Amino acid sequence: MSHASNIVHCTGPGDPHALDGISRRHRSGNLDLLCPTCGGYGQWNTQIDLVSNRSIRHACPKCDGRGWIETGDDMVPSHDIERSEAGHPVWTVRLDPSDDRE
Repeated sequence: MSHASNIVHCTGPGDPHALDGISRRHRSGNLDLLCPTCGGYGQWNTQIDLVSNRSIRHACPKCDGRGWIETGDDMVPSHDIERSEAGHPVWTVRLDPSDDRE
């Protein structure tokens, strides 16, 4: 038996209901500034069912889902997957210079 639903599609963090059920991320490490794209939430709903509150979320591409960005010269760690010499996937941490200076 199907349940009643009222699905809303959101195109970005500025849409109504895009941030329903999502709390603002705490500052972690040396990140300096709330992300100007997501406002510190790190993600937003792309679809949300207003009846059951089930949602599909999208991580912010500017802050990589952290909610905060680096504005100085510090290297920013990003988790990534690389291939080992044997051809198997392995987790790694990539350090990228920050290009988010505002």
